[in-house]
Order: sequence, then C-alpha cells, then structure tokens
Amino acid sequence: MDILTLALLFAVGSFLLKTREQRQRIALLGAHLGQFQIEKLMERLNDGYLRALDEPDEQRQQQIWSLHTATEEALAQQFERFAQTFSQADASSTWVNRNPLPQAHRWLPAWLAPGFDARALMQLHAQGIARVVANPQQWPVRERARTLLAELYLMQHSCHWFCRSHALASARLLARHKTAYAQVLQAVSPATREGYQALTGVRATLP
Repeated sequence: MDILTLALLFAVGSFLLKTREQRQRIALLGAHLGQFQIEKLMERLNDGYLRALDEPDEQRQQQIWSLHTATEEALAQQFERFAQTFSQADASSTWVNRNPLPQAHRWLPAWLAPGFDARALMQLHAQGIARVVANPQQWPVRERARTLLAELYLMQHSCHWFCRSHALASARLLARHKTAYAQVLQAVSPATREGYQALTGVRATLP
C-alpha cells in the first residue's frame, strides 16, 4: 500500500470520526439546552437591546430598557441552571481539543493535545452573564447592554465551538450578528475575558 493510499484512508477515517464526534456533541448539548428557553430569551433580549440602542428618543429608550429586566433575570437564571446540569455530563464527552485531530486527547500525550473542559467554560459564561445582569459595577445602561450582548454572543460562540469547530463558530458569529470574534472578546467584562483566555488558551486581539 503506497503513501498516497494510506494518507487517503487516514483522511477518510478522520473525517468519519470527526463527524461522529460532532453528532454526539450536538445531541449532548441539545439534550441539556432543550430543558430551557435560553435561545428564545436571548433572541428577545438581542432584538430589544438593538432597538433601544437605535432609539434616538431618550424617554422611549428608557422604556425599552425597563421592559427587558425580567427577560435579563430569567436568562441569567436559566443559563445558570443549564450550566449546573451540564456539569454532570461525563468528562470524556465534554473535552474540547484544540488539536484538530479527532479524539486527540485520548491517544496523544497532553502536550500534543491541548484543550479544555466545556463544562468549566459554561460555568464561566453563567457567572459572566449573571455578573453583568446584577451590575455591581454600576455600568451606564448602554455600556451594560453592550457588555451583556457580548457575553451572550461569546457564550453562543462557545456552544458552536463545542459542537463543530472554533473556525465555524467564528464564521457563524460574524454571519449572524455582524460581529467579529475578536470584537466580542474585547467587549465582554474583564473578568469573563481573563477567565476565558486562561481556560481556552485563546488570544484574540483587534487588528
């Protein structure tokens, strides 16, 4: 068997393993998220925030902000509960490899298969969302809204990364929200950004 044939077999095998792994991750995440209304609440908050940020009338803007207080609190509470249930998933199914080879952490030494546990990442997002909603920093309403949107976008990016890949998650973020991954990472709260970079090993900076 020549080298070209071996390379082809390896590529096909890797693709099949990767596809199977992705399906398992989508099913796992979907099973946990399906218990909550996180996506619906996020869409409602996203639409309301964007409408408020574009509203030129100050009084009308304040009315829009106030209408979404209950949605903010419900979203923070539900995502915290999701992170708690997801933390009970098996560690072998929640590990995210930064090495592109499928299941690299199972058959390569740790230094060749860097990665992180998605359970810890979801806990970090839950803390970040709750912190911005509570607003102990007393951010002005516009800054708080932009920060919370960034927290939600980064959380959504993490879900797509877990299910597919970092590159695809970044492409979806740009297509859906017209926002680059680096911009979102710069816009979240400092505590979220520092924790995220320490956990994932990612460094994203604006050009």
